[in-house]
Amino acid sequence: MDGFLDLLKPPGMSSHDAINIVRKILNRKRVGHAGTLDPAAAGVLPIAVGQAARLVEYLELADKSYRAEIRFGIATDSGDDTGEVMERMTDFVLPGETAIRAVLAQFTGQIEQAPPAHSAIKIRGKRACDLVRRGVAVEIPTRTVAIHRLALLARHEDRILIDVDCSKGTYIRSLCADIGKALGIPATMAFLVRTRVGDFSLEDAHTIEALRDLGEAAILAPENYLSHIERYDLAPHRSRAFQNGLATNERRNLPHGETFRVYSEGLFLGMGRYDREEKAIVPTKVFLWEAGR
Repeated sequence: MDGFLDLLKPPGMSSHDAINIVRKILNRKRVGHAGTLDPAAAGVLPIAVGQAARLVEYLELADKSYRAEIRFGIATDSGDDTGEVMERMTDFVLPGETAIRAVLAQFTGQIEQAPPAHSAIKIRGKRACDLVRRGVAVEIPTRTVAIHRLALLARHEDRILIDVDCSKGTYIRSLCADIGKALGIPATMAFLVRTRVGDFSLEDAHTIEALRDLGEAAILAPENYLSHIERYDLAPHRSRAFQNGLATNERRNLPHGETFRVYSEGLFLGMGRYDREEKAIVPTKVFLWEAGR
């Protein structure tokens, strides 16, 4: 069966290693994932199997949620506990919850963020983290990201626990460091758990051990995980043209260039983009599912 599965990646394993394990468990070669998790992080790792791997780019558009612990008093070159300590402060008093919440509010909404140098962002075709390991100085431009919710869950002597709902492209390591700067105390991310990627949730995620027992029963139809993209239903007599890769004339006032998940008579046909000039849904991904999928 082709589709998506919701994997709970454990800490201490790279996303690539997790994919290799899934390939062996399912005995499938075509397996991909959306939204890389750092080896030290745990949580939701969306997995695509078979034809569904063609939909990974759409999963990566989805908002994400995280739970993170920020440790105050040190700042590292990587932004987390795995890096080299670059700054240390011992004589600090962490502000109270009211003051911390006021600072967190400054990071809600659209913000400019500088991704960490220790990241997979490409610079002239090379990953920034690989360049850093070779001693090459890298400068990554800031990017605009959206923090939809930033909640303080707990405060301890030198740490806080936060929940974050954010847009794609947000680096929680950078957010933790920036919160520290706003409080005037060096900070680093102590641990990270991704709790949601679009429709993939931590509550529904399967451990690797559970996946060994479930096998392909853990795979669900891909359209179940694309609710962040608008649905468009074609008339039955136009479905064949779409499945043959032909644009289907749709005389509706839709946003030019908007992507839709396309259905006909309840069957998911693929992805399409609206061309206002042609007044048509243009197929971008077409799926010819086996009977009984």
